[in-house]
Amino acid sequence: MNELEQDLNQKPLTWKQYLVIASLLFGLFFGAGNLIFPIHLGQMSGANWIPATVGFLITAVLLPLLSVLAISATHAKGVYDVGLPLGKTFALTFMVLIHLIIGPLFGTPRTASVSFTVGLQPVLPKNLWHTGLLLFSAVFFLLAFVIAYKESNILTSIGKILNPAFLLLLFAIFLLAFFSPMGQANAQKATTAYQQAPLLHGFIEGYNTIDAPAGLAFGVTVVTAVRQMGKTTAKSNAKVTAKAGVLATAAIGVIYVGLIWLGATTLSHFKLSADGGVAFNQIVTHYLGGFGHVLLATLITVTCLTTAVGLIAAFAQDFHRSFSKVSYHTWLGLMTLVSFLTANFGLDTLISWSTPMLMFIYPFAMVLILLSISASLFDRDPVVYFWVVLFTLLPALLDMVATFPPVVSQSSWALALRSFQLKFLPFAEIGMDWIIPALVGLVIGLVCHFVKRNKTAK
Repeated sequence: MNELEQDLNQKPLTWKQYLVIASLLFGLFFGAGNLIFPIHLGQMSGANWIPATVGFLITAVLLPLLSVLAISATHAKGVYDVGLPLGKTFALTFMVLIHLIIGPLFGTPRTASVSFTVGLQPVLPKNLWHTGLLLFSAVFFLLAFVIAYKESNILTSIGKILNPAFLLLLFAIFLLAFFSPMGQANAQKATTAYQQAPLLHGFIEGYNTIDAPAGLAFGVTVVTAVRQMGKTTAKSNAKVTAKAGVLATAAIGVIYVGLIWLGATTLSHFKLSADGGVAFNQIVTHYLGGFGHVLLATLITVTCLTTAVGLIAAFAQDFHRSFSKVSYHTWLGLMTLVSFLTANFGLDTLISWSTPMLMFIYPFAMVLILLSISASLFDRDPVVYFWVVLFTLLPALLDMVATFPPVVSQSSWALALRSFQLKFLPFAEIGMDWIIPALVGLVIGLVCHFVKRNKTAK
């Protein structure tokens, strides 16, 4: 038997080995940026924080786990392979879009902007915020570039100490908030959107974690780690990944629930903030004072720097693999420079312009994840992929246009498209109008597949 038919390691993995995989998953999915969105969600949802949390957990916890399982189930070596049933051009385009979103357009700049917003911005006069961000991000990304260039593992070693310290600080805040809450979460007023459909708006807010696309990009790291433990068959690899994934995502889910509840309680003391970074700083300062703020600023900056190094290195490696005429170090320099420039638009601007891109890419990510997991049911037939993705395209484009900042979304042509969207596509008002078209595409694709298979059998 070869390794595809039988595991190299026939023995069950120990709990320690499961914890190693779970901690790897946790580290990949939970960064300092993941703190700001659940806190902000709690502030927006107020008394309706529970249904909002359920929606958030679907896209911020369950979907990332499924994305890793999709990599395992299809023997994919990365996000490129997930899109390959639709051809090399689509696969390359999808890979580039994923990496741009988790990389220089949003994910990587966010590591610097979150660090600055939580750490330095609160102690600077407002007229120095832009200058402060410029200087801070320059030093931040210079350090990230040098460490990634030399492929140093110093931050990995530091991270083994500081990441647990960061989680201990978070746990301490949870305990203080539990025994001395700022207010009753269930008594706080929700914003208008969260009074109407909290679960669905929580679902959309989960897009901002960008963990589902990240799971497609980095899932191969987890799958490879499981294979190195001897679980080489697709079935056992997926089983181990799923068990470890449940451990990791359960821990992340518990943290998310705590942060959302915490955000809701702040409304008794603070106004609704523009973003969760400001709110998180207010919470820490409220419970731990100036010392807490300094400690938080230090820990969050180093953990964000660790994440930035990983992101720019992964981007450079993947793009060098796909576009080999450009060296790894050149891609690294370009990634770092673009991330630095993007970060200086500020966290609020980053979020407002990244949301349309997420509204566009997430429907494709979700359908490709679900198709990859269920691909054995239709022999991974490209025709099924084609019809589902084709029918997802129009609503994804319309959602992107509708969520752009007003300079685009309020233009005459965008308003005309929005009117068409609301009139003919169900659930368009909540950004979920891709679901029914995707299901129609699935039915058409499956009919085509089974008709073709029957003809071949005859």
